[in-house]
Amino acid sequence: MPEVTGIDLDEAVLDKARQHSDEVTWVRGDAMTHEFDRTFDVVASLHHMPDLEAALSRLADLTAPGGVLAVVGVARTSLPKDVLVHLAGAVQHRWMARKYEFWEHTAPTVWPPHDHVTVRRTAERVLPGAQWKQLLLWRYALIWHKPI
Repeated sequence: MPEVTGIDLDEAVLDKARQHSDEVTWVRGDAMTHEFDRTFDVVASLHHMPDLEAALSRLADLTAPGGVLAVVGVARTSLPKDVLVHLAGAVQHRWMARKYEFWEHTAPTVWPPHDHVTVRRTAERVLPGAQWKQLLLWRYALIWHKPI
């Protein structure tokens, strides 16, 4: 059975998470400074990273050789073509907000978010070979396989 560890600074977020899974080791702390004393086969992160380069470097350090780092983040429009994707995202957001209950997280928010070009260039520098995909709702996905 895989071992799963989740970390967050916000106790309220952890309390809500604990209600959904007791098979995860939940840690209150900062992923940037917490001493895990190990690396992980899969590292996944959401978008609350004020210093993008430092965060990607730290997450890469936590990824075991041969492991995968996955980041889902928020980025603002930086190119004219992004506007079309974000318009589709705005329509999707309105539909989802009407269909599902809205939950406001209590985690700190980085605002304004980095732009797509900055995120891509930073990822290329810190995570050579990372795959980038622009998603709806102002999001992107980065997938990086750490060399063995």
